[in-house]
Amino acid sequence: MLAGAGRIRVRVEGIVQGVGFRPFVHHLAAEYRLAGFVGNDTEGVFAEVEGEAAAMAGFVADLSRRAPTLAQVERVSTEVVPPTGQRGFGIVASVTGVGRATLISPDTATCPDCLAELSDAADRRHGYPLTNCTNCGPRFTIVTDVPYDRRATTMAEFPLCADCAAEYADPQDRRFHAEPVCCPACGPTLRLVDADGAPVPGDPVEAAARWLRDGRIVAVKGLGGYHLATRADDEQAVSALRAGKRREEKPFAVMAGDLGAARVLVDVPPAAVPVLTGARRPVVLLPRRADAPVAASVAPDNRDLGVMLPYAPLHHLLLGRLGTPIVLTSGNTSDEPIAHRDDDARERLAHIADGFLVHDRRIHVRTDDSVVRVFRGRELPVRRSRGYVPAPVTVPWPFDRPVLACGAELKNTFCVAKGRRAFVSHHIGDLENYETLCAFTDGIEHFSRLFDVRPEIVAHDLHPEYLSTKYALRRADVELVGVQHHHAHIASCLADNGDPGPVIGVALDGLGFGSDGTLWGGELLVADLRGFDRVGHLGAVPMPGGVAAVREPWRMAVAYLDEIYGDAVPDLAVVRRHERRWSTVVALTRSGTNSPRTSSAGRLFDAVSAILGLRDRVTYEGQAAIALEQRARLDERGGYRVEAVGPVPLVDVGRGLVRCVVDDLLADVDPGRIAARFHHGLADAVVRAAEAVRESTGLTSVALSGGVFQNVLLLDRVVCGLETKGFRVLVHSRVPPNDGGVCLGQAVVAAARHRADPAA
Repeated sequence: MLAGAGRIRVRVEGIVQGVGFRPFVHHLAAEYRLAGFVGNDTEGVFAEVEGEAAAMAGFVADLSRRAPTLAQVERVSTEVVPPTGQRGFGIVASVTGVGRATLISPDTATCPDCLAELSDAADRRHGYPLTNCTNCGPRFTIVTDVPYDRRATTMAEFPLCADCAAEYADPQDRRFHAEPVCCPACGPTLRLVDADGAPVPGDPVEAAARWLRDGRIVAVKGLGGYHLATRADDEQAVSALRAGKRREEKPFAVMAGDLGAARVLVDVPPAAVPVLTGARRPVVLLPRRADAPVAASVAPDNRDLGVMLPYAPLHHLLLGRLGTPIVLTSGNTSDEPIAHRDDDARERLAHIADGFLVHDRRIHVRTDDSVVRVFRGRELPVRRSRGYVPAPVTVPWPFDRPVLACGAELKNTFCVAKGRRAFVSHHIGDLENYETLCAFTDGIEHFSRLFDVRPEIVAHDLHPEYLSTKYALRRADVELVGVQHHHAHIASCLADNGDPGPVIGVALDGLGFGSDGTLWGGELLVADLRGFDRVGHLGAVPMPGGVAAVREPWRMAVAYLDEIYGDAVPDLAVVRRHERRWSTVVALTRSGTNSPRTSSAGRLFDAVSAILGLRDRVTYEGQAAIALEQRARLDERGGYRVEAVGPVPLVDVGRGLVRCVVDDLLADVDPGRIAARFHHGLADAVVRAAEAVRESTGLTSVALSGGVFQNVLLLDRVVCGLETKGFRVLVHSRVPPNDGGVCLGQAVVAAARHRADPAA
């Protein structure tokens, strides 16, 4: 060894397995002329390097600076060890151990190199629908255990052929230690079968494209489960798909072949381009072009369209053959989890699909497509799943004891946390049936095993009837922490932004169990991670019929109109439409029988939507509020001025807004203008209420959370108004503002209440 040489042991933590990190370290060591070795273990990546001190320093610095695209390096630590005089550099076998701290990469979209091979007639992977490398392909959905090696994935069932084995072992090859590596000779195979399981002759992709071209429905096995596909411009086919899924009106997502094809369907602002084309490939909600060639049934009465680009080789092949966008929606019927096992898919989807385009690579963990909006140049998650999970949400504060947070009932996700990492699960769905509950419990077991989290604290919602709460209460040998729903929303926003508070928290959503036993949903809080004070809220009104009022928004119109006008309700169309039942529901409202009172902002939107004749009944959660947002005229800047401050800020806002809506409706004002003025009036009232709280507390930061803040028309007006008044505004960008982010809030609240050092 030359003078000044030495040896160091290196530890790299973060998402560093399954992303080509060991090959990268091998190349880096060769570049710096260092000897040693690298390997995986349950903590991440370990290495030892020996050589000149300056070379080792450059090597360590480049581990973070030049890491592979898919890697997320969180920490690099080193220690000096005695030189051994070793020559050469190698990759050693993975090491298993008792503790586990390694991170698993999300599934990622096909990289440009693999796409080039896919279309190269001279390449041995030409047209192979399951090609991948260290830079792309399945990860989380095929991992069965850690450390991340082929034997701990569902690809263990496919022994490597000689050519793939040579690539896998060659440090100079792009597939060096790419665990899912395969080719047509040794990997999974693709086939098309009809609804009865009989093989369809010919090239499976070409045959499937022909079927789609002819207006048929094809079930396509993707990375995280089955999708149902049909031509996006075929009204008859899309309507048949709706009937089969029992999904009456909720919009479908559309997959376009490339960015150019997406621009034919939607307006793509510059900030949305990297989201659409990046490695995560979510569904992005964007303004639909007036001349977009899509069937009316794809997204009824919606000026936005959910668009995504191909993220698996099979998608590229299929869209390339078909040459037109397709509806690509989850392979399930309404309220069921997405099908991911082949036998289950055939059983559940055979009545919908004419055929199945399938491969024999097993999916270990089902994951739905992620859905995002773009707000002010940043992602605003609506559903966080494939492409994002299981990358952790890192927070500045430690989880001194391992935590499991069970989330909410609707849009459920759960969270396991330790150290400074919160592992928010993939989208589970609404915990309303046995299949989804099984996905919830199985998911908790899988995450706990993968990330070695043995919960000592279990956080849950206060609602006693939530299945997630009941699950938590059945856990033995743990400390239970109940977290109020809207406090969890605000804490989720704080964690999303790395801010401990205190802040003024505005939580607007459908329903959440209040700490006083009533139903909340339009809340103004002063909150930090440990606790909150309810300093304002929308005035409570009855929910006539309980959950029936959620399904039938006209009932909320009854509640608001009766509270405002009593027996002198004006002659409105909503009253005439429900004349036969109106008095009965009024009586129910006044008696309080099965009519719990709620301060919910979501139910206020429902009432206005029904009064304007947009939705009397809904077929999916939030539909009436979405219809109100969609109807609002974007050229209307005026807003209703209602009383927002007083002893209880916001308490008079809901009734005041409804009265303004009725006055304008009776004056024959365009419903689109009324919808816009309602949005602006509510937003302006929130801003004035926040100002009142600032005067009494001195707080200058506001956190916005809850499902209502998926409404970008409302969100933009609130954020602009608050910023104009000098507030610092926190919004979501890593987890959804809806109930899909509640578990993160529960986790950080539980940790803060039990932290050894409250100031940490």
